[in-house]
Amino acid sequence: MPRLLGLSALFLSTLVACNGDNGPSGPSPTGTTISIVAGSSNLTTTAYAPNPVTISVGGTVTWINNDAVAHTSTSNQWDSGTIQPGGRFSRTFQTAGSFPYRCTLHPNMIGTVDVQ
Repeated sequence: MPRLLGLSALFLSTLVACNGDNGPSGPSPTGTTISIVAGSSNLTTTAYAPNPVTISVGGTVTWINNDAVAHTSTSNQWDSGTIQPGGRFSRTFQTAGSFPYRCTLHPNMIGTVDVQ
């Protein structure tokens, strides 16, 4: 009986640890996708989703333009050029740090990639 209780406790703790509702998740080990939100009429921090995004060193972020107008993902480190509706741009991050970016066509659209 003690062995059964121990296995039950192990199963329960594993289940709780894997549940995504228990706080923020860690960095994505390989990369993530950021959506440029359709109908981004406010063109602020909510136009890129998720924002901010956290990835591991060596991970890749792909921006996908799900809006009806062109946007960019531009920082001091990279420039996507114009991302047309339905288009995408990817960048691999080789160093840790916090990387703010913006849309050069809509300067109030801002986001951050945190690399750990």
